[in-house]
Amino acid sequence: MYREEDGKCKIVLADDHAMLRQGIKKIIEEEENLEVVGEVNDGLELIDFLNNNRANLVLLDISMPNVRGIEAVTEVRRSQPGVKVLMLTMHNNKEYLYAAIAAGADGYLLKENSDDELLAAIDQVMLGETYISSTLSADFSEDLMKFYRKNKKLPFEHLTNREREILKMVAEGNTSREIGDLLYISLRTVEHHRANIMRKMKFRSVADLIKYALDKGYV
Repeated sequence: MYREEDGKCKIVLADDHAMLRQGIKKIIEEEENLEVVGEVNDGLELIDFLNNNRANLVLLDISMPNVRGIEAVTEVRRSQPGVKVLMLTMHNNKEYLYAAIAAGADGYLLKENSDDELLAAIDQVMLGETYISSTLSADFSEDLMKFYRKNKKLPFEHLTNREREILKMVAEGNTSREIGDLLYISLRTVEHHRANIMRKMKFRSVADLIKYALDKGYV
């Protein structure tokens, strides 16, 4: 079981349904190493909360007012890279799953599975692994196998020259803003390339990206 070195794992619930938040909160607070430190109704409230409060993990719904879940993932990755994001959604749809993972989500849990899988999902995500809801995980793995069988290429071969260049610069420790300045492209363009790299390479974190670049001698 994951434990924070300085105490409980601090969790923010981002969902516009108050009753659902209360149910999730009840499950979480039965665990002595977990604590709900905030509840927000939409993506704008979430970003504001994270900018002013310490948190380790966000449980994030996809369908929210104002800034939607997928957009919020990207913003959390940009402004709070140390905060883990576990999507908690009703969307039993692989397109949403792929979009969430590509945006940088650390896990994707269906609300219908939350009673049985929530604590395991939190534990796995906080240990630096990716969690996919059991209802979708088999299909997700099969899709990857079909992709590689069809294309007969290793993931790195699918990167564009620009994406390979940015992978190297990220691994060297450059921030997205620094990369944008060096390549004379916008921050948004850099983030788009980074998301594509993570998706194509199936990296779970920037640490995976850096390790890969070091192992392959790109740095």
